[in-house]
This record gives sequence, structure tokens and C-alpha cells, in this order.
Amino acid sequence: MAKKKGNRIQVILECTEHKTSGLPGVSRYITTKNRKNTPERIELKKFNPIMKKVTVHKEIK
Repeated sequence: MAKKKGNRIQVILECTEHKTSGLPGVSRYITTKNRKNTPERIELKKFNPIMKKVTVHKEIK
């Protein structure tokens, strides 16, 4: 029998500062999180190549 994948799910992180700046394009990252340990949406600081600095990325959808 195959073992279930578990509580890890894929999430998409999108830059919050870029969305409000009005610049063209979008900065998104894909990562995984444990649904059981962190049921709320996550926020991570990631590099935004369009703005060329580290910004806050929040989970979408």
C-alpha cells in the first residue's frame, strides 16, 4: 500500500510591496508548508528581482 503524502501542501507566495508599487510584472515563489503546524497564511522575506531588494511575500489563495 502506498503511504499518503501527509500534511505538506504547496503554497504560492506573492510580493506585497510590488503589488502596491505599480511596477509591471509580478514576483512569486512556490514553497511547501505543513498544514497541521501552520494553518494560517505564512509571510516570508524573499528577494524580489524586479525591485532588486528583499521584501515581504505573503501566501495567496
